[in-house]
Amino acid sequence: MKNGETQRTTPVAADAAGAAPSRAATASAQDGEQHGTRQRVARSILDHGPSTAAELADRLALTQAAVRRHLDALAADGVVEAREKRVYGSRGRGRPAKVFALTDGGRDAFDHAYDALAVEALSFIARAAGGGERGAAAVLAFARERAKAQGERYRHRLEAAGEGAQERTRALAEALTQDGYAAMARTAPGAPGEQLCQHHCPVAHAAERFPQLCEAEAEVFSRLLGTHVQRLATIAHGDGVCTTFVPSAPSAGHRPASSPAPETPTTATPRTAGRNPA
Repeated sequence: MKNGETQRTTPVAADAAGAAPSRAATASAQDGEQHGTRQRVARSILDHGPSTAAELADRLALTQAAVRRHLDALAADGVVEAREKRVYGSRGRGRPAKVFALTDGGRDAFDHAYDALAVEALSFIARAAGGGERGAAAVLAFARERAKAQGERYRHRLEAAGEGAQERTRALAEALTQDGYAAMARTAPGAPGEQLCQHHCPVAHAAERFPQLCEAEAEVFSRLLGTHVQRLATIAHGDGVCTTFVPSAPSAGHRPASSPAPETPTTATPRTAGRNPA
């Protein structure tokens, strides 16, 4: 009798022992899948800018209910926040759509690892130059040198794209995306031209402290595109996307990308923080 009980009990114990890791493995796999989907939702917002639940569901082939669950979890973790959707032109009836944008903490989760180092380095440059206006000018000189080198990498691609504002802007967006800016170009609403949208900025925190980085970048965009560009919004200034307007018609006095125009020293001020005024 005891031997029989032992024989019956042993397989049951073995099954229980085997079932426990199986349940744990299943739960772990489900948690991993949920985490992976949330990362996809966050990445989609990074790549495309502030998005509605419907837009995310469409891009990721998920139900809106599933997307909202992930958005709730991301919001609870401080990764995303809800905002009213910005409307260009006249607003129709009804409540404005709600969009979800990455928080500063959410952006940090991607690739801001060197941002603190950049701030320290730029602060050192400013102090070494004597601070004040001299320090600001030294930071701007560094920012221009950095942006110039970046522009040189893009120049041949833009030259191959042709002379049209649309073709050049879209070629620039592709080049910026390869450098981690998650950029895209689209037809500007209500104006003849293009909008260059950068949904990510690897140096956003440094640019918030040192707007010369944004100023130098806008100058290079202007030279590459052969026209005066206008900064409408920047991540460094607290906007969800860096948005630059590129008019269709080239501006007088702007040279093509193959022949960079000489730089005119200017000093950024807090008023221009992150923006290139018209």
